[in-house]
Amino acid sequence: MAVKEPKIDVKKWFNYQWIVRNVPYFLFLSVLAIIYIANGHYADNTIRNINKTTKELREQEYEYKTLNGRLMYQNRLSEVAKATETIGLKENIQQPIKLTDSTKLKEN
Repeated sequence: MAVKEPKIDVKKWFNYQWIVRNVPYFLFLSVLAIIYIANGHYADNTIRNINKTTKELREQEYEYKTLNGRLMYQNRLSEVAKATETIGLKENIQQPIKLTDSTKLKEN
């Protein structure tokens, strides 16, 4: 013959007094669940902000590199000569002349 296991009486465990006695515990679990959900939302928002800032930083780096390249191109001697040619300035081809003070030569 098979031995019958005694049945667990569910009504014995879940009665009114048990529920009232465990209300603080249920409230504690509810608060933990709310904190857990809020933390998940906060983490999602933080990740979204980090991704947005990373994208903006990448765009700023591209813009910096583009502007820096243009500036380097404009600072070339040939580009400066072209820009100054419009206002009448030309590149000096002759050697520079050394000026001496003729009054100092007479004193010696």
